[in-house]
Order: sequence, then C-alpha cells, then structure tokens
Amino acid sequence: MMERRWDIEQLMIRSGVRFGTSGARGTVAAMTDEVCYAYTLAFLQHLEQSDQVSSRKLAIAGDLRSSTRRIMAAVAMAARDRGYQVINSGFVPSPALAFYSIATGLPGVMVTGSHIPDDRNGLKFNKPSGEILKSDETAIRAQSVSIPANRFNEDGSVSVTHELPEADPAAFESYVQRYLGFFPAGCLNGLRVGVYEHSSVAGEALKLVLTSLGAEVIALGHSKTFVPVDTEAIRAKDRALARRWSAEYRLDSVVSTDGDGDRPMVSDENGRWLRGDIAGILCARYLGADTVVTPVSSNTAVEKIKAFKEVLRTQIGSPFVIEAMNGACAKGANTVVGYEANGGFLTGTRIDREDRSLSQLPTRDAVIVVVILLRLAREAGGISRLLATLPGRYTASGRVQEFPTEWARLKLEPLTPKGADDLGRFAELFGICGSPVESDTTDGLRVVFENGEIIHLRPSGNAPEIRCYVESESEQRSVKLLGYCLQTLESWREDLIHRSPPGPGVV
Repeated sequence: MMERRWDIEQLMIRSGVRFGTSGARGTVAAMTDEVCYAYTLAFLQHLEQSDQVSSRKLAIAGDLRSSTRRIMAAVAMAARDRGYQVINSGFVPSPALAFYSIATGLPGVMVTGSHIPDDRNGLKFNKPSGEILKSDETAIRAQSVSIPANRFNEDGSVSVTHELPEADPAAFESYVQRYLGFFPAGCLNGLRVGVYEHSSVAGEALKLVLTSLGAEVIALGHSKTFVPVDTEAIRAKDRALARRWSAEYRLDSVVSTDGDGDRPMVSDENGRWLRGDIAGILCARYLGADTVVTPVSSNTAVEKIKAFKEVLRTQIGSPFVIEAMNGACAKGANTVVGYEANGGFLTGTRIDREDRSLSQLPTRDAVIVVVILLRLAREAGGISRLLATLPGRYTASGRVQEFPTEWARLKLEPLTPKGADDLGRFAELFGICGSPVESDTTDGLRVVFENGEIIHLRPSGNAPEIRCYVESESEQRSVKLLGYCLQTLESWREDLIHRSPPGPGVV
C-alpha cells in the first residue's frame, strides 16, 4: 500500500476535528489515532519550516479523561516517526507543560478537552516560546502530511500499539517550584482550604503548593470518572457542594480547577464561587500590573477600579490575549498580565515582588490565581471582605448546549447592527434592559444599555453551544437577566432543532 497524504484543511472538514479558541477539538470518535497523528505531524512540520525547532525533542502530557492516553500514544508515534525523542511529562496541568516547554526550549503537545465532556478531547500545541497563536494555526491548517503505509486500520485506529515512554516528573516539579520560589514560606499559615479534586489533573499540584505554603488542606470530591467542570457555567451541584463543604469543614475557601488545570475556581468562606474575571482583577492588582489584557466579555470593573495604566480588550481566547500582551511588551510596558472571564491568568513579563521573581508564563494558569486570592484573603480577613474593595459590577454567564455554531451565527446575524443607530432588532428581543445605546462585535454581539447593563451573546469556539454573558450593578439583577436571556436562547434552539441545520457555508 502506498503512503497516504492528508491536507490538514481537508482533514478538518472530513473529521470534524477543528481549531477552536485554543487548540484543536473534536469528539473522541472523530479524534482517531490517524487524525491525531496527522495533526501532530502538521504541527512539527510548521515548527521546522519556521525555524522554531532547535532540538529534535517533543514533550507531551495529558489530562485525566478516558481517551487521553490513547491520543497521547498517537501523538508520540507521530513524533517518533518524524525523528523526535518523546518526553512523556505524564498527567499534569496544561500550564505545567507550557512552562516546561518554555523553560527547556522544546515544543509540547497537551492532550486535553479542557472543560468539555468526556466524549470529546483536544490537542493544545506549544511552541518553544509558548502556546501557538492564530498565525501558527493558519500555517498548521495549510500543511500536507504523509501517513506511512499500514500504520493505521481502515477505521483510523493504529495497527500496532506502541507504549508511551516512562513518565518524566520534571514538568510537574518545575511547575510546583515556580510558586514555591515566588510566594514566601508560611504565607498561607492558618488557612483551612478544601481542594475539590473531582477529575482535575491539577489536584496534586494544588495540594502540594498550598500545603507547602502553610495551608491546612482537606481533599474533597475525588472522582475516578471525568467530570466536565466549566468555570464559566458552574453546575448547581458544584455550587451546593462548595456551600456544604465550607460549613461542614469550617473552610476559609474551597478551590479547584477545570479538567486540565488552566481555569481556577475559588470560593469565599461561605462557599460562594468567585467569578473568574473578578479574580483576574484582584490578581493583576496584587502583582502590580501596569497593563492588563482581557477579552471583551470580562467585567468592566477592571476599568472602573482605575488601578492600571492601560486595559486592552480582545476577542475571546488565549491566543488573542497573548498577541495583545506581546504587542504591549513590544511598546515598552513594564508589567503585563492577562486574564479571561474563565479565570485563567497569564503573565507576559517577569514579575518582581518582595525580592522574589515570578518567571513569565504566557498561557492560562489556575494555581497562580488560587494562591494569590488565598494570600489576599488571609490579609483581608476573608475573601468576602476582599471583594468589597472592588466596584459594584456583577456578571453572570451561562450557555445553551447542543447549539451548533452555524445555528448561533444564523440567529445573531439579523440582530447585529448595520450602523451606529441600528439596535432596534436587538431591543425587540432584549428590551428587559431598556434602550440599547452601544454595541460591540469584537466577538459575538455585546450590547450596552442606557442603564449600564450589558448583554453579550456569542457562539462557542470549542463546542456546539451558544454562550451568554450579562452584567449589571446587582447580583440579583444579573441572575434575573441571565435567566431571561437563556430562556430566549433555549427557544431559539427549540425552534431550530425542528429544522434542517444550515450547511457548512451558511453563517
């Protein structure tokens, strides 16, 4: 049999495994060994063509979902066939692999679907300088790769199984040391912290860091099966668990992350989870940032607090945040950080504080957020007191699942203003806020109303769902607005589900 060639652009269409806001994602059924092998080859070819490879080594790691080990093996096989030595960093957080890649100058591939369900997975690609940007994604999509004859069966499964190399602990150890070297010993003394483990690959790192810094840690809620924890759409079950654990164990906070450990969850002393964009503001202020980069969906308290020289807004997704951070650094900004509404925190420059340095990590991270908030809470007398130092702006977010991107775009298109004064169609559906006065189409459709309230609708870049973000001056009002909007979006889904889905070219 002759070797087979795949154009990645065509493979994306054929398989349904496509690039989203951060990496390539697809169903586990679609992410066959052959598809993952081809994507890995394309990534490595791109690095070689752009002179970004100085050593023929590739670091790989994965999260704890059921398909991850198989996909890691396919990635490793592609690297070996390309002439690379594979370093298996094991099951570690995404930011741990990214940090190791940057520190060693090696490319990396993280197998993770992040917060999405177990029947899906993904590939996150790291260059030696950090995660890939949209320009890298375009170059990867343009690649054509050769698949050796007889390597895969007709269904895309590997014909001969290859074992992964023995796990190397270096990535995990250097990641943990990043925090122990920056935060003073004993800075969390006296705190009782519950670590909600579920199926997060960051559980061990969190427990080790917090314990080493002086906190008393209680491990909670471990799950042997994968739990799709989404920090922007926290399940009612997880809200109830945090409240119960806080009271039962007399905790100062419950902390956790999503599946791959790049999005944090931190509760106050009453078990109420903080919003990720609020956590980002507090962390940026603690680190003394002069420039803050955050997506358009984040809470506007970041501007209202007037603690930063410059706040830059981007599309949603870490590649866009990183590009803007890089631009700020190029213009001479001293301390550049970024965060997303999901809570993931990025550092674009080295941070110097209390005669200690924190090396840059321009990818989403959760551990840094957890430690900073706990340290601030210890100094302030509780997280709830810490929150009282911020302007009173409250955000809420949710999603409607099983809502394909094409459908979402189809419904949003007629609501999108064609001019500055063309907001009437949106007001007809969402007049609960009064008169709309301003719109932003940076990412989806974000509308500001005369009373200062905000409704933001956006098709997800990672899964077939439409997301909604709202903001107002009271928490109760935000919850009410979100419920109203989700009801409307659900009615859209019910309406569209009875029709044939639009073709791939329809937007």
